[in-house]
Amino acid sequence: MKTRLALGLVALCGISFLPVIGATQNETKDKDASLRTLTGCLSSGDKAGEYKLVTPEGNTWEIESKTVKLSEHVGHTVTISGKVWHPDMHAAKEKAKEAVDSDSKEHGHLNATDVAMVSDSCKK
Repeated sequence: MKTRLALGLVALCGISFLPVIGATQNETKDKDASLRTLTGCLSSGDKAGEYKLVTPEGNTWEIESKTVKLSEHVGHTVTISGKVWHPDMHAAKEKAKEAVDSDSKEHGHLNATDVAMVSDSCKK
């Protein structure tokens, strides 16, 4: 009888900690999320249909989109939302860069799904 009671208490305690364990995993997943919203200066890229966004922190992103007209925002400060290409590989690459140089700048590729103009010029 005492054994069953003790096992029941251990099981109850174990179940009560599951939300805490799940929350920790979600925080890590959210930190490396595939959806991003970035603000910065938009310029033309190296190829047709490709653009470059530089954030105020100096991070650079190559931007493409089949649904959003980015050409009309070249030279503007914009906020762009979209999906990171290969988010797992991107996160691993950025973590490796940070391990080598804590001041390293982020570089990634984004498929834009939304754009909003912040300013009709870029601050230099």
